Amino acid sequence: MYRHLREAWKTPAKSFVQDVMRQRVVIWRRQPTIVRVDKPTRLDRAHRLGYKAKKGFVVVRVRIRRGGGNKLRPILGHRQKRMGVTKMTRAKSIQAIAEDRAARKYPNMEVLNSYWVWQDGVNKWYEVIMVDPSSPSIKTDKVVGWVSGGYR
Repeated sequence: MYRHLREAWKTPAKSFVQDVMRQRVVIWRRQPTIVRVDKPTRLDRAHRLGYKAKKGFVVVRVRIRRGGGNKLRPILGHRQKRMGVTKMTRAKSIQAIAEDRAARKYPNMEVLNSYWVWQDGVNKWYEVIMVDPSSPSIKTDKVVGWVSGGYR
């Protein structure tokens, strides 16, 4: 099953993914920027990045605005000839910004990983896998127990 999901997400336009996601994105645009999700949209990708369907794991969908950054236009002093206001390259990737925003929203959780879900002309959506380090099921987990420092 996971192999078929992975193949479908490789080329969304040729599979069922594009039709399904176009309907979902209409709803996602009206939702808040950071939304906790019951289960991952891309199950195969989430499992490869360490997600497990048990207590202590949380998936958060984050919406990020696409495009380059802007700087404030200088209003005082000497105006340089090339102001450098638009087309500024961000210091971080958009995916790293999404992880940071999710970590700020849920301060008691640790970011495990994240993956791209969808994009349109204005926004990009990422799902961030987060782990609760104080959860007993995470402390005893062999794979992600290092987050809480519990399992050795």
